[in-house]
Amino acid sequence: MEKPFWILCITHMMVEVNLLIQVALIPVIITEFKLGLLEASLVATVPSFVQLVMNIPAGYFAERFSPRSLLFASMMIEGLSGLLASQTNSFWTLILAIALLKISSPLYHIFGLSQVSRIVKPERMNKAMGFHNALGSFGSAVGVVSLSVFLGTLGWRWTYFFWAFPILIWGTVLLKSKDLGEGRFEKKDRKDRDGLRGLSFIVSYSFLVFLVAIAVREVGATGSSTFMTTYFVRDRSLAESTASLIYGLGPFVGIAGSLFGGYFGERTGMRRAFNWMVVGCTVSLLMMFFASQLYVLAALYALYAFFGSGMWSPMNALVADIVPAKNMGMGFSIYFLTDGITTSIAPMLVAAVIEISVASIILPFSALFMFLTLIVFHFVPRSRN
Repeated sequence: MEKPFWILCITHMMVEVNLLIQVALIPVIITEFKLGLLEASLVATVPSFVQLVMNIPAGYFAERFSPRSLLFASMMIEGLSGLLASQTNSFWTLILAIALLKISSPLYHIFGLSQVSRIVKPERMNKAMGFHNALGSFGSAVGVVSLSVFLGTLGWRWTYFFWAFPILIWGTVLLKSKDLGEGRFEKKDRKDRDGLRGLSFIVSYSFLVFLVAIAVREVGATGSSTFMTTYFVRDRSLAESTASLIYGLGPFVGIAGSLFGGYFGERTGMRRAFNWMVVGCTVSLLMMFFASQLYVLAALYALYAFFGSGMWSPMNALVADIVPAKNMGMGFSIYFLTDGITTSIAPMLVAAVIEISVASIILPFSALFMFLTLIVFHFVPRSRN
């Protein structure tokens, strides 16, 4: 694969370093700032709402600005917001810092994925998406594992401080890279950059039903990921650093899951790969609910993370398959907008459910929504743009 593809993959890794840190910190935030679970869930919902709002303008930017400028801006926002988070002593300032940090995600993802879909041949799309997601999983993994290290030593703020510098340095490298020149990426003719005029081609019946399936899936995935460390600490009585360490195993296993998802999708087709990944998530979540021993629970969580990460490759490939090539930037924008709406609402919903029951309720709750995803996805017609 070409060098620009690997540049995108490394940038994806940097963007995802901070992805799971704030949700892994929820038990710590509750204790440090003396909050209830619903209040603490704002650390997930408010930044998700900001990310949601950014999805449409990010799609616009992806079609109009140079690769160098967009990727540099994404890294600068990520790094500087991390520095702000590392210096905060207020819960609300922390939310502000993480909200600003979340701007970098749609700024990269919508541009990055649309470009991957353009520079990679269709028959290699699943595998390419697998490699791309694997680098993102690696970034998430090292971020959460470094959090567990700093929690036991210097304190959680040092995690954001530590990662800010390599992110800012990589941004500078991107700005100076000759591999990101205009000629290295396929650009659309200006007459095709019609913004909302292209929506009639994007919002087809197939894409709408697919978006509903993605929203249902995200309710289950967000419920389990946001409050997994809370479950480990509250119901399993683990230390916060231990809970973060186990949680950090998920993204590491997710590297293998991402590569497997890409390979499996290439061999069996993206639809079948997506279905099997959802089945794997559903079964492993239900088995976790009944697990009594800690090592069995950890192994099942790793299995769930494997299938959860493996799901992203066929999902992203399905977007590239359903949406017309000339509207790919806006297509990924709507895709992430749907994802963002769900991730903005789901944490508050799940927190309310936990408050009237127990943290372990997230396991059957998430499994139910994964099962419903299979039902909705069944109604997505087979198509090829």
